[in-house]
Amino acid sequence: MVQIDLDKCTGCKTCEMVCQVDAIKVVKKKAQANDQCVNCAACVKVCPVNALSKSETPGTDSIICGACPIACEIKKGHTGACLRYLNDGSRLVRNIPLVFYSEVADIIPKEYLPAIAKPLTTAIGAGTTSPDSRPAPYIVQSKVDGLDVVTCVTECPFTVNGIKVKIDTDLPIGEEGSDVTYLKRRVGMVTTEEYGATMLALGGLHTTAEKTGMFSVKVVTDIANRKRVPLSVRGGAKIEVQVSQPPVINGVIPGKMRVGCGSATAGLFSTFFRKAADEIIVLDHQITSLFSEHAAGRDLDTPPSGMVLKYRKSTPGRYFGEKGDGLGGTNINHSLDIIDMEKSKVRPGTTLLVTETTGERYAFFRFEHGKFIEIDPTPEVLETMNEIASSCEPSRVSAMFIAGAGGSARAGITKRPLKLNEAIRERKARLTIGGAPAFIMPGGGITFVVDVEQVKSPFFYWVPTPAVVAPIEYTMRMEDYIAIGGHAHAIRPLDEVIEEMRMRKAGKG
Repeated sequence: MVQIDLDKCTGCKTCEMVCQVDAIKVVKKKAQANDQCVNCAACVKVCPVNALSKSETPGTDSIICGACPIACEIKKGHTGACLRYLNDGSRLVRNIPLVFYSEVADIIPKEYLPAIAKPLTTAIGAGTTSPDSRPAPYIVQSKVDGLDVVTCVTECPFTVNGIKVKIDTDLPIGEEGSDVTYLKRRVGMVTTEEYGATMLALGGLHTTAEKTGMFSVKVVTDIANRKRVPLSVRGGAKIEVQVSQPPVINGVIPGKMRVGCGSATAGLFSTFFRKAADEIIVLDHQITSLFSEHAAGRDLDTPPSGMVLKYRKSTPGRYFGEKGDGLGGTNINHSLDIIDMEKSKVRPGTTLLVTETTGERYAFFRFEHGKFIEIDPTPEVLETMNEIASSCEPSRVSAMFIAGAGGSARAGITKRPLKLNEAIRERKARLTIGGAPAFIMPGGGITFVVDVEQVKSPFFYWVPTPAVVAPIEYTMRMEDYIAIGGHAHAIRPLDEVIEEMRMRKAGKG
């Protein structure tokens, strides 16, 4: 059970707000823990005055849960902090039965009819619907799987547009929320870091509406067309991004994207680590791991090495890293700097392997005469490093174009725009971008996301409104198109349009 220093406790109720098992309550302005406490330390981590501490002595009537690194101490009839596992008569069980697909099928969107899964033609080269009162440049019809299918296509100017750029690297780019600039003009910002990647959000309504909006749409268009684009992060790095290519960060080209954080690396390669050294430290700016303490190391009966790390411990063997331009994207530039030698008690002869999550940079040591001496890697170390490096994907840049297909742009498809929205949500109409499938975000309107690598390049454009122009197609059954108020008089047989294009290419049209 969590320990409470009542002299320090201020009764702020922060601990009470994060406890999922109702094990701690503030009574008369002081925190009190009850028998439901699982010693998960959630309250310890958030206490602003350090009045709480985790008990180091497990309860005698509890089961230690191994479902995650927290290792909750669960008493009979109770669940752990995640509410998933129950101590059922001294047996740890999942507290709900396995849910089969049939039980969730009613909330999963139905599949598109195979006949409308692909457009009859793309909108690349179609031209734009302008003015908006006219039908789309091409509305074509053909038989697919015995059904009459219609595809409406236009090159649409998207004033509300943006691009999310994923950069596979652990190298620091800039603080979350920092402005991203192009030729000293703001074009977006650094957003939340995802697993092994940094994200940039570029474009968007407010950025496009600024005086520098022309630069915003130019950047979005160039990235979507897979051109190399130089960017700067205020207070951060100078970078170059090009979709499908490695990024360049302050002149450095990262080789590999990590296969997982330091903790995941410890688990994934545990059998190799056990043979390679007495202790392994995986440096990572998110979670750094100490193998002998880690669950994976304990599972293989790895003896404690006596080493203590300088980083703040999250759970046994897992430490919160600190970002920097050092090893594994941390602030550690020399392998041994991570070890608190004053607190460590290391046995003579202990071998130590310190590595990044990618295995690209590592060092191997032996503890002799009160200090670590770097030595040549053994065959087991080399095998481990090769296994890690070969499991990592190349660092690269990817991007998703995001826009709203709303407003008057739908007038070229139908006289009843809301019906088009409904048809897309009901999977009666499929939206594609240059033939590439788009994910339709839930909620109102038609906000879509598409992988630009699936769109033939270079067929994104920009106009000085400012707006990004992209090809967009709507494919549906003929009867559904008529039902939503489509421009029936503008429908043309696909074969006729194909022949028209053939004649034009031959110089006869």
